[in-house]
Amino acid sequence: MKIAENGQRLTIYIGERDMQGDITLCETIVLKARELNMAGATVIHGFMGYGSSCRLHSSLVTHFSNNLPLVIEIIDKPSKISLILPFLEEVLDEGLYTVEDVKAVWCKKG
Repeated sequence: MKIAENGQRLTIYIGERDMQGDITLCETIVLKARELNMAGATVIHGFMGYGSSCRLHSSLVTHFSNNLPLVIEIIDKPSKISLILPFLEEVLDEGLYTVEDVKAVWCKKG
């Protein structure tokens, strides 16, 4: 069964060492998405990037870094995406997020 509808993609760009209290910001965001019963969240680990500081972060041997980029993607209905945005405003000291309209196709067997 396939269900197609208008959705939104929330993409969050942070560093792997960004913290929220005693746990990583990445884990904080994913746990909040789960708490809000969002459709799902995926964390993508980058091997090179830079942010507002223009400082290069890289896993390449010639560019030692200990704060590699992470991208968190969440795709859901606009009403669900809007639930997590105030939380992001609270927890993001540095970073970036985007919200884009997408056509979402949910595929489920059975």
